Amino acid sequence: MADWFSTLGTPELLALAGALGWASGFRLYAVVFLVGAAGALGWMDLPTGLQVLQHPALLGASGFMLFVEFFADKIPVVDSLWDMVNSVVRIPAGAALAAGVFGADGGAMALAAALLGGSLAATSQAAKTTTRAAINSSPEPFSNVAMSLVEDGLVVGAVWLATNNPVVFIVLLVITVVLMWIVTWMLFKFLRAVFRRARSFFTAPA
Repeated sequence: MADWFSTLGTPELLALAGALGWASGFRLYAVVFLVGAAGALGWMDLPTGLQVLQHPALLGASGFMLFVEFFADKIPVVDSLWDMVNSVVRIPAGAALAAGVFGADGGAMALAAALLGGSLAATSQAAKTTTRAAINSSPEPFSNVAMSLVEDGLVVGAVWLATNNPVVFIVLLVITVVLMWIVTWMLFKFLRAVFRRARSFFTAPA
């Protein structure tokens, strides 16, 4: 595990900012806990703006929320309610984490990272919400659990790849974001049609 992370250079910082913003849309608390724990254990030299993540109090809080989210995210309907509640937190937190990569003295780079991180968090949040809503239309719970486990793995993989192969991560991130936009649009149209049919059914005259 010790060779996972090394001292971060500029390419890694750029990739890490994108990874933190994008992954926050899926699992904000996992991102905070994973990065903070990596810094506390010496696996990763955290930038100054992210060193607060390794504080014991923040590790405890994010670890507890990660524990709650891990199970809540795997229960049909509960996962959608959880997403709705946390949607107001994930996007600004993703922007703040991305900006924190460059610290308070980052100036234009920190602002650009905040805009990038917030946009990526919004993209992954929208894709996650619409996908889960579509999956919850099926009565079986197994696809929901499988998708949740995939998202768990994506968070760990994104942080690892961003710090070890930043160029590869950036290329994959661009492709993934485009695919997420397409999937979100398709699922949004599907869900809108489902809601329209359900509304017409309940409002139809007897």
